[in-house]
Amino acid sequence: MRNIRYAALPVLIVMLAASCAPVYRCGEPRPAKTPITWSKNLRNVVRERDIVCSELELREAENAGLKSELAEMTRMHSEVSNQYTSQLEANRELEGKYNTLIDNSLSQTEQLNQALMAKSGELDRKEKLLSEREETLRDMQKIIARQDSITKRLNNILHNALLGFNPDELSLEIKNGKVYVSMSDKLLFSSGSATVESKGREALKVLGDVLDKNTDIDILVEGHTDNVPIKTAVYKDNWDLSVARATSIVRILSADYNIAPTRLTASGRGEFFPKADNTTAEGRAGNRRTEIVLSPKLEEIMQLLTN
Repeated sequence: MRNIRYAALPVLIVMLAASCAPVYRCGEPRPAKTPITWSKNLRNVVRERDIVCSELELREAENAGLKSELAEMTRMHSEVSNQYTSQLEANRELEGKYNTLIDNSLSQTEQLNQALMAKSGELDRKEKLLSEREETLRDMQKIIARQDSITKRLNNILHNALLGFNPDELSLEIKNGKVYVSMSDKLLFSSGSATVESKGREALKVLGDVLDKNTDIDILVEGHTDNVPIKTAVYKDNWDLSVARATSIVRILSADYNIAPTRLTASGRGEFFPKADNTTAEGRAGNRRTEIVLSPKLEEIMQLLTN
């Protein structure tokens, strides 16, 4: 139908030219009213011409779109062609490298096998070392658990044995796996003196009897003072006094209650490790104390660490 219309277009133009009616080309506006002189057939031909013109416009628009698509496809084809060329060159380069690797593969494989064997041997040694350390850790945990059990049992024994003393005179505490027996200054000593009073000796007797039956306990005696300065004919300062007091208690435990000297240590801390505020009378009284630190022997742990 469209071919017929395109073929009829020249005929229509000739017919229009032959008539006396004016000719309107495609795209030109038609008059608002059709001239009376036009025949009915001529008007039909003009209407047909308008339809053909409309279709011609559509085809021209389609043709323009196709030209644009063709240009875009041409551009994309050029890009793809360039990419293909680049990829082809890259493939050739990779092929060259691959061939080089193939040539060297035997020697590299041998080197890798040797390295792998060395790493495997190193891994075996590390696994063995790790296994030994894990075993040592388990042994240490068992020893520590046993020592914790000894510490708790010792604390319970001392607590029951020392019930006759007031809390402000003597107190017990488990700290860092050790039993701390804290004795106040008024229980053990007169002011400025390192001689143990009778009531203090009673407490040391109870303590000595328990320690004599528990030979796996080491004993550290620490003397503490407040920060009020002293200076006497015997003691130059608080530090000197705290050492003398700790030594007096160590001598009593060793001489009177058969505690082996190898289990005993005397230490003077002076005023430098207070547990209360020295600005109050109550705080200073709490700082004037002797702490007897009881700890299970650590020989087994030390042997494990040095093996």
